[in-house]
Amino acid sequence: MGVPAELAERMSMAEQHEYLRARFSRRTMVRGGAVTLGAIAGGVFVPGAVAQAAVPSQASATYAATSGESVDGALVSPFGRHLAFGNDPSTEVTVSWQVPINVKKPFVRIGAHPWDLSRKIEAEVRTLYTPAGVGASGDHTQYYLHAKLTHLRPGKTYYYGVGHAGFDPAEAHLLGTLGTFTTAPDHKKAFTFTAFGDEGVGYHGLANNSLLLGQNPAFHLHAGDICYADPAGAGQTTDAGFDSRTWDQFLAQTESVAKSVPWMPAYGNHDMEAWYSPNGYGGEDARWNLPDNGPDKKNLPGVYSFVYGNTAIISLDANDVSFEIPANLGISGGTQTKWLEAQLKKYRAAHDIDFVVIFFHHCAYCTSTAHSSEGGVRNEWVPLFEKYTVDLVINGHNHQYERTDVIKKDAVVKKLPIGGTAYPETEGVVYVTAGAAGRSLYAFSAPDSYEGHVADLDSVAAFVNTKDGKVNETVAWSRVRYLNYSFLRVDVQPASKGRTTTLTVRGIAETGAEIDRFTVARKAK
Repeated sequence: MGVPAELAERMSMAEQHEYLRARFSRRTMVRGGAVTLGAIAGGVFVPGAVAQAAVPSQASATYAATSGESVDGALVSPFGRHLAFGNDPSTEVTVSWQVPINVKKPFVRIGAHPWDLSRKIEAEVRTLYTPAGVGASGDHTQYYLHAKLTHLRPGKTYYYGVGHAGFDPAEAHLLGTLGTFTTAPDHKKAFTFTAFGDEGVGYHGLANNSLLLGQNPAFHLHAGDICYADPAGAGQTTDAGFDSRTWDQFLAQTESVAKSVPWMPAYGNHDMEAWYSPNGYGGEDARWNLPDNGPDKKNLPGVYSFVYGNTAIISLDANDVSFEIPANLGISGGTQTKWLEAQLKKYRAAHDIDFVVIFFHHCAYCTSTAHSSEGGVRNEWVPLFEKYTVDLVINGHNHQYERTDVIKKDAVVKKLPIGGTAYPETEGVVYVTAGAAGRSLYAFSAPDSYEGHVADLDSVAAFVNTKDGKVNETVAWSRVRYLNYSFLRVDVQPASKGRTTTLTVRGIAETGAEIDRFTVARKAK
């Protein structure tokens, strides 16, 4: 038996091979059994005060409390540390990590110096149980821990260590386990952030991560399809090959970056793990503690926004509007789009915000022969991007690098060659597909065209996924195409009021070579 036709249409040959290998090399059929989650209330960090028990979040409050046997904590080492901003990145950061088995009294130590970690904050435990018969996972319980730190000082670097009874990072022999993070400034300041999508577990993801650190980013955006524990990606309990243990590998792989750089994900189709909740995000709720300022934390936990310096960042869930992969189509009932417009209106009116950057999974504009463009995104969100002059849209989904010209109403307003400058206030929007973080690469219908190897074409064959299926189109907006592993580096340079502030975007190959560069410019407020 091969790949089901409805899946084969959405998968590259490499993905079909991985699907079949996962399906037939291991036990992959679902044989019943409920997937459960558990939580223990944790604490918050208030400098100068005693940590107090926090009320569990809406997501964690729904988990059934669990308990299990524990062993000597000195024998258990935490792993998979990953940071995330809270609603206010200048004062709120969540430290998250994993332990292989149940531990007692988990906590975070934090201080201004590695020799001053006297502040100790209780952590919340979220257990994720996957019974035998759910994909290839076996009978497996994962323990994710989270400590939300609040009332931090803006623009300050903190040292922290994670531990539990029997494992104290403040002890001399464990000081090598400490990490650091820096909160956002409370004023306009130059900074860098990075972005990519579709990482998975493997050499190329690891190689890109090593390059990320060298960029010294303030934060990292992951545009969905995070680890591929569900290789089928249809968002159904019939998806074959699911293995929850892939997350253990992924969090260990990304720890070198994520332990010091807030790792901010959006959710893609491979992140809808249908066994954990009706919307497939119960597992994500266990692993991540993201800003909770979105329109619907229960159904759309990956939708949120935050402001760093003069730049507003918005994470959207394109599964809600995807015609191509409809498992969660319409899940928000339109509330996500209404929330998006309210956010855009608010940020454009704010006196201290110059740029608005939006990231999500499914591509608005791409010429890949695999998924190409998503009509649901074009219908629902592109008109708002244009109305509120969004400065940059970052997508994943298609495993390659592609960058458009300046677009408005599906047409080229201005060609944007490598090294060019876009002015969104008067022109249009630039879209970047940055889905080559690590998974198997797709293909283009046209030759590569990138820095040092330019092959400009004003006519490229593509298609768009609509409610009636695929519709072929010939487009003129595909300006840069690079079929190899890569990521985005974005440098934000603020300016005094009335002067030009810039956002410089660079495509960086896994080799470290620059493959694309362009600038977005507007008058500073």
